[in-house]
Amino acid sequence: MAELRTFPVPDRLAGERVDAALAKMLGISRTRAAEIAATGGVRLDGAVLGKSDRLLPGGWLEVELPDERDDTPAVVAEPVPGMRIVHDDDDVVVIDKPVGVAAHPSPGWTGPTVVGALVAAGYRISTSGAAERQGIVHRLDVGTSGLMVVAKSEHAYTVLKRAFKERTVEKVYHALAQGHPEPTSGTIDAPIGRHPSADYKFAVTSDGKPSVTHYELLEMFPSASLVEVHLETGRTHQIRVHFSALRHPLVGDLTYGADPRLAARVGLERQWLHAMRLGFEHPGTGEWLEVTSEYPDDLASALEVVRDGAR
Repeated sequence: MAELRTFPVPDRLAGERVDAALAKMLGISRTRAAEIAATGGVRLDGAVLGKSDRLLPGGWLEVELPDERDDTPAVVAEPVPGMRIVHDDDDVVVIDKPVGVAAHPSPGWTGPTVVGALVAAGYRISTSGAAERQGIVHRLDVGTSGLMVVAKSEHAYTVLKRAFKERTVEKVYHALAQGHPEPTSGTIDAPIGRHPSADYKFAVTSDGKPSVTHYELLEMFPSASLVEVHLETGRTHQIRVHFSALRHPLVGDLTYGADPRLAARVGLERQWLHAMRLGFEHPGTGEWLEVTSEYPDDLASALEVVRDGAR
């Protein structure tokens, strides 16, 4: 049987979209919250709400939760060729994630995951977090390569989650952006939220979450610019969205407006974006730990094609 839950709209969530608010209140994914709303399972003072409707302050919310489906993604122990262990100790393991690998299982994803690869290799991972993403304290897109830290101990999980929330972790990326961003160094401070017409991607929106990206030009070519990016916040697709908003999408990032002709010319099938440096206070020793990563072959090859075009 379906479970009916009733509660007043919390003041802090007044004005939020239904799917976003339910995700926060019930600890479920936003996609799952949207599914519940789509079946008429969300009512405010008796009126049925859609996923994009806004919650009104002082209202009384009724949510009809369907029987739990057994759709929690399972962790599949699967080795990932090319996934390199950069650092390993009792508290953390830092990996260099190849492109095409997700951080953890999720509905609809059938490919390899960082969690599955670590399990397959016999690593002990923190049991904190949802079952399918235990130990995961931050993520990289499937199409982004580079450095990720995974918590092995419960203490490390708690400390690192707090460090990412408080923005004390240094996250440095290299990106190849189309054209020539002006100024050549600066800060992009623009809120990011769900794209208003495409739920699978994000955009700069007036009601989005605060998002801050710092960048600096490293090399300039006729068709593109290699930039170093420091993330102050960590929103989904943040670098991709911010550079697209500047009208300088990342080379190969067709989702966010990149020129497919340039992507084809440099032989790239994903966005040119690599998490190349990661630094944080070690949760066990308190000492600063910093690791770096070289460009993978596909990005290095594409960069050489762009460089050759400048000669």
